Amino acid sequence: MFRQLLVCLLLVSFVAGQTAPPTSPAPAAPSGAQAAPAQPGTAATPPAPEPPKVGAEDTVLTIKGYCPGTTLEGDACKTTVTKAEFEKLADTLQPNMSPAMRRQLANAYARMLTMSAAAEKRDLEKTPHFDEAMHFARMQILSQDLSKALQADANNVSDQDIKDYYDKNPGNFEQATFVRLFIPHTKRIETPAPASKKAATGASKTTTPAKTTAAPVTKSKDPVDQDSETSTTKKTATSTAKAPAKKLTPEEQQKAGEEAMKKEANLLHARLAKGEDPDKLEKEAFVAGGLQGTPPPTKMEKVRRTNLPAAHQSVMDLKPGDVSDVISDPSGNYVYKMISKETLPLDNVKKEIQNQLSAQRYRDAMQKFQNNADLNDAYFGPGRPAGMPMPPRGPRPPSKPGDDDRD
Repeated sequence: MFRQLLVCLLLVSFVAGQTAPPTSPAPAAPSGAQAAPAQPGTAATPPAPEPPKVGAEDTVLTIKGYCPGTTLEGDACKTTVTKAEFEKLADTLQPNMSPAMRRQLANAYARMLTMSAAAEKRDLEKTPHFDEAMHFARMQILSQDLSKALQADANNVSDQDIKDYYDKNPGNFEQATFVRLFIPHTKRIETPAPASKKAATGASKTTTPAKTTAAPVTKSKDPVDQDSETSTTKKTATSTAKAPAKKLTPEEQQKAGEEAMKKEANLLHARLAKGEDPDKLEKEAFVAGGLQGTPPPTKMEKVRRTNLPAAHQSVMDLKPGDVSDVISDPSGNYVYKMISKETLPLDNVKKEIQNQLSAQRYRDAMQKFQNNADLNDAYFGPGRPAGMPMPPRGPRPPSKPGDDDRD
């Protein structure tokens, strides 16, 4: 029994890593080729014969040189496996196994069965290593069987359970059509390209000398008047000179750009509330943000609450015609306007609710077996940090300004 259990465990590992090879498509007929018409009086080609049917007690695998419990030798020593026996093993490992994988399993089973018999002749099943491996194999198989049993229990969802969940969570089954404006988070800063040395050198070589002319003869002025004129000229030059503009740091430029786009978002919010064309407003938002390309579509149809990011889900509470406040997050600024909203009928979401309840019940059942280990970091080393939460599915803010967010 233990030998058979070990064989099953090894086969589980073998089959889990296998994939069915892709089937090759039938070769296409040459381009322009036509089927040759049948000649008069010639019999039509008979259809290909059907493959012979294999009965449940028919032999499908013969293992040569393996005949435990007998004194047979040579060609007479062999073991046969019927279709029913082989399919019982295959369905235990993986239901609905493909024909290609069944062939691989048959070869592996024959090899491992003969190897395990040879190992028993060496008393390898009496070693501490074998006992520990069998102990672990038993736990592994029992754990897998328990997981399947818990999943089967979780799948037992009644129609009343589905209706109760539908009645208690009406907001989860609302479907809306929105207009949404996307306003970039900050202005794009264009950095001027530095002038090349060649251009600067060429400019210095082609400088045109100034044309000299004879200065007009003027009457001499009194020294006092000259000093007064010089002083006045200096004061005028000083007063008219402009102070150089303060150069902003990249952080200051970023902050100034964000504030400018927030103001732009508030202006566009007011204009959308007045009924202006959302596509026109979206284009203006891109121009204000210094973005090139075509803005994303403003209309969003068949949107569910779970399709939206958590910070945006409150827009599902709007009434038709209402406009949301400006919603700002690291990806940009957003303004929603509700166009229409409906509640999906129970029949349309019945399967969805069944899957949700089944998955939740299975998670609840498995929770008691999760995270119940306290490890010694001095021996195992520090644990890996917890992974980031998965992003929401469905329509969501574009990761880059201008990306289309619709699925």
